[in-house]
Amino acid sequence: MNKFDSIRPYHDDEVHQVLINLSNNRRFLKMLFSTGRFNKISYLPFSRKILSFVFKNKIKNIKSVSQYQDVFEAVVSEVIKISINKFSISGIENLDINKGYLFVANHRDITLDSALLNFSLHKNKFNTTYNAVGNNLLSEKWASDLMRLNKSFIIDRSDKSKRDIYKSLNLASEFIFNTIVNNNDSIWIAQKQGRSKDGNDYTDPSVIKMIHLNARKRLPVNDYLNSLNVIPVSISYEKDPNDLLKAKEMYLTDLNQKYTKERKEDMESIFLGISGFKGNVHLNIGKVMHFYIDSYEECSDQITEAIKQSYYLHSTNYAAAVIQGKPNKNDRFSPEEINDSIEYLENRMTLIPEDMRPYFLNQYSNPVL
Repeated sequence: MNKFDSIRPYHDDEVHQVLINLSNNRRFLKMLFSTGRFNKISYLPFSRKILSFVFKNKIKNIKSVSQYQDVFEAVVSEVIKISINKFSISGIENLDINKGYLFVANHRDITLDSALLNFSLHKNKFNTTYNAVGNNLLSEKWASDLMRLNKSFIIDRSDKSKRDIYKSLNLASEFIFNTIVNNNDSIWIAQKQGRSKDGNDYTDPSVIKMIHLNARKRLPVNDYLNSLNVIPVSISYEKDPNDLLKAKEMYLTDLNQKYTKERKEDMESIFLGISGFKGNVHLNIGKVMHFYIDSYEECSDQITEAIKQSYYLHSTNYAAAVIQGKPNKNDRFSPEEINDSIEYLENRMTLIPEDMRPYFLNQYSNPVL
């Protein structure tokens, strides 16, 4: 047994059987029907068996992770075509095809943030990344299978003893090091646990501590990060399909000092994030960072600053600041473009109670500040 078996993605020799298992998974088939792409089948007798047969036929020749990712790229390409007005990328020239990197990214959408980076890497002939995902997203077996097929590895956030949590996080730290330094592959990890729901992108020192965990007794954190070729990544969505849900969560958290998600809430956010219209989306890939101070806080602040400086501001960001009367300096968009975005945001706000509206606007205006 490999030491990483409990957290690693699936290997090539496991891919086909996992796909067969998915084709027989009732919850997975129900999710496929919910996308609306199989409406013609859904009204037929024995619709689930028919869809299972259709899916098996589509995956019959997929026998490796690479083949699966070719299919996944086509899916992401379709998502871009249907739900994004313009997808732009900058900084791909900062990468060396022969190096492995630790991409530390801001986090706005559960699946698309890493998917759009990997789409861009794949299109430019780079290897795709291994993606860190919290086990809170893996409560559904079919969701876990899809993520592990797509090179995701597990960061365990479950309620275990401190000893077990330490062992689990140390293993993830080793996996990250082994992937980059020994295998010359790359890792994607969010700068903090969970998405940024208030538009404030910051790097949590605890994430940096976890990354450093397996070497903390032998190397200062700055030297360790320098060995991992850290690249800051920022992604910005002109329109966030989950903006209303994020506003609701932030409002209820402030109101009750706690927010407990419903069982299917993350799955609903994933589906809405993929299918909802996003306007223009920009992805920026930074340059390899150099760290000089042996401090989790200093290293975290350095990454935060790099991500914020490279964040592309959209007209909706300036428009939200205007609605709130917050000072902003816009030299990118015309008054007409700002007015169109103001109208869009005001129309969205009619769908939520007035008390939630400041939380809605903050997630758009905070990047301007």
